[in-house]
Amino acid sequence: MIWLPGFLLAPFLTTDFRQISMLDKLFKLSEHATSVRTEIMAGITTFLTMSYIVFVNPEILSNAGMDRNAVFVATCLAAALGTLIMAFAANWPVGMAPGMGLNAFFAFTVVGAMGYSWQQALGAVFVSGVIFILLTVTGVRTWLITGIPRSLRSAIAAGIGLFLGLIALISAGIVVGNPATTIGLGDLHSHQALLAILGFFVIAALDGLRVRGAILIGILFVTVASMVLGVNDFAGVFSAPPSILPTFMQLDIAGVLQAGFIHVILGLVLMEVFNATGTLIGVAKRANLPVEGPGNRLGRALFADSVAIVGGSALGTSSVTAYVESAAGVQAGGRTGLTALTVAVLFLAALFISPLAASVPAYATAPALLYVAGLMMREFIDIDWEDVTEATPAALTALAMPLTYSIAHGIAFGFISYAVLKLLTGRARQVHPAMWVVAALFVVKYAFFPE
Repeated sequence: MIWLPGFLLAPFLTTDFRQISMLDKLFKLSEHATSVRTEIMAGITTFLTMSYIVFVNPEILSNAGMDRNAVFVATCLAAALGTLIMAFAANWPVGMAPGMGLNAFFAFTVVGAMGYSWQQALGAVFVSGVIFILLTVTGVRTWLITGIPRSLRSAIAAGIGLFLGLIALISAGIVVGNPATTIGLGDLHSHQALLAILGFFVIAALDGLRVRGAILIGILFVTVASMVLGVNDFAGVFSAPPSILPTFMQLDIAGVLQAGFIHVILGLVLMEVFNATGTLIGVAKRANLPVEGPGNRLGRALFADSVAIVGGSALGTSSVTAYVESAAGVQAGGRTGLTALTVAVLFLAALFISPLAASVPAYATAPALLYVAGLMMREFIDIDWEDVTEATPAALTALAMPLTYSIAHGIAFGFISYAVLKLLTGRARQVHPAMWVVAALFVVKYAFFPE
């Protein structure tokens, strides 16, 4: 059974209107035409749709050499912390947790491809969070977002999807190294590949049937199936949370303060800004919350997002961000921070299932990664394929991410090629100053600080 504090269960178990009135005043429920019961149910819905991250994130970051159990705790705590800040600072029904794509950038690009330590990577996350705060407070974030063309924003999301898809197929043993062709088809008769394929179809079918928590159910299905077949050990379900000390406050900020790290930090900042802004605006619109003009809380929501990044780096996890899965809770009626508070409490409750998290094999999370990858690739539809100066940089951005095994290189190639093509075709005036600045920074990085 999922444990909830008394004040959250009160609306179901008591008629104490003083408690309900307190929550009404705190989260302005009447003003948003909602109720305590509706908000809590919406929070449970959001949690079910995004809780797969407590299994996936430790698996991904363990590839960077981090302690898997400590990352599990850091994931739960960072998600709870970020969502609590969102609940009370912005009063928005948005759940937060370490972001998909951002964790892959951390583990496979910064640590795996570039060779930095995971402590330095945590330091980069911390610095990027501080920069994000400054960008939000000063208003530069708006200038930056306005300057990045829609085609590149879409290409970055789709490219991360391609990158996640490659990682998923490798984790499942479906794609393997091949000396003749670089990569090739793996053994489809292996239990890893077969279970991953089955898990993918389970997730896709359940999501197609609009079953809440489809991704989580798919992960658990493959995990249980692997245990029944005797190819995976069962470590239990409940226990006291493991120690977070192996990752807590292990960030190496001094190691980040070197010229070569500008590539990493710039990539992180751009990904965080695009992801947070796009997700928050999208969820807010679904909830009919204002994002412009007087009374809008978008600035507070973005501030909560950036503070959560800093807090998550101290706990020992990759960048925390708003989750688009929050739209499921909004669809269920969530309109205020009480929805987010419910999500935060459930992430804290998840701390007590660490044995179950440790029992989840890599090929059980691979279907989830692959399915999320497919969802992210839908962004390709928003690219103007008829305009070469828009389509070519976008395609280069998306292709470079999986083929160089680096999200940062993909972003850099896209920004540089966009500026160059606009210049060569006499359309330099179409390029926002922010694009020239970012493209120039990437050129300086490649010219003077090669890896």
